[in-house]
Amino acid sequence: MTKTKLDVQQLRIGMYVRELDRPWRETSFLFQGFEISSEDEIRELQRFCRHVYIDIPEAYQKPAPRTPAERAVTEELLQHKHVERDLLIKVSSHPLLKPVYHDQTSLEEEIEVASELYREARALVYTLLEDVRLGKNINSLTAKKMVGEMVESVIRNPDALTSFAQLKKKDEYTAQHSMRVCILALSFGRHLGLDRHELNLLGIGALLHDIGKMKVPNEILNKPGALNEYEYTLMQSHVPRGVEILEKSSGIPRPAIEVARCHHERYSGSGYSGGLKGDEIGMFGMIGGIVDCYDAISSDRAYHTGMSAHAALKKMYEWRHRDFHPGMVEQFIQCMGIYPIGSVVELNTGEIGVVVTMNRVRRLKPRVALVLQPDYHPVPGSTTVDLMDYKTRDGRPCEIDRVIEPGLYGINPVNYLPVANAAT
Repeated sequence: MTKTKLDVQQLRIGMYVRELDRPWRETSFLFQGFEISSEDEIRELQRFCRHVYIDIPEAYQKPAPRTPAERAVTEELLQHKHVERDLLIKVSSHPLLKPVYHDQTSLEEEIEVASELYREARALVYTLLEDVRLGKNINSLTAKKMVGEMVESVIRNPDALTSFAQLKKKDEYTAQHSMRVCILALSFGRHLGLDRHELNLLGIGALLHDIGKMKVPNEILNKPGALNEYEYTLMQSHVPRGVEILEKSSGIPRPAIEVARCHHERYSGSGYSGGLKGDEIGMFGMIGGIVDCYDAISSDRAYHTGMSAHAALKKMYEWRHRDFHPGMVEQFIQCMGIYPIGSVVELNTGEIGVVVTMNRVRRLKPRVALVLQPDYHPVPGSTTVDLMDYKTRDGRPCEIDRVIEPGLYGINPVNYLPVANAAT
């Protein structure tokens, strides 16, 4: 792979940007090194930089062709990043990076259905956890039916249920975490192009991935300080205990059990409890590990305060190769968006707002609920703008300048999402 300097006016979709002419932290890009996938990203690079460095595969570093036809072929090759896409999914029926699903409903249309699903699923999770705590059997038929309805909602529009993943109570972490992991796994699976059957298997596994925690004492689950060696070993036992419970339950498919078995395995082999590494973890295990970690580090828990979604994605990108399959992490970031739902952002108008829904075509142009005016006074009423057509006062396109921590201005993002009035 050869690194080549290129003027930003020559950038094309498909090129892989390795370095900028300025520090990455001075730009809006979430991670260092990425493949250009939209005209928005090209414009953003042109806004910040004069030149960048792109990767050109050595296979295409050949002498200048002698004919116009040869030159055309070479130029086309240089516009695309030809590197191995080892994202585990090798099923031709759902190729990666291609939009298998298209939104069938708007967020506003889907939110009412999602709200009812969330309430029913939350009640079911509490019942399932309590049944396991009391030694009862898991009602797999009810769980499958619930997950099936969630799958259909996510297929229609994933943003609705994903909005409910913002609802968090520290003292109800285990149950709500199971719900959120299920929602995030289904959204990620949709992004990867899994079919309905695969999404249902993944959803069941994600919903029940932490079922073994019902066999761990509450004083350890909710301990506000660091666990000692004995306590940590006991905490880790939730994985084999959960697998045992699921294997003894009727109607739980084996692929779903792999989510519970492998969600704490790590790409380098440093996870538990099987010490699996690389592709040994399997696709469902890797999806489970990524969404489990993302929700854990972005949620308030007994022993730490959760970070913002934007910061969590940055952290997970740093952990790729070591903890997670690098390609899967990059796909998860694409799934969640450069500015995930619930992100508090500052616009180039000076206004502060909350991202309420993604734009899956132009990822830098989400819909934003305005919260504060440029003078930091509250925006009167309820105003949501679409950055695709929102303009500054002098007629320039409105853009996101930066992501800010909600605590900086005392903003609770949930209050500005469509789920604000849902029962919590």
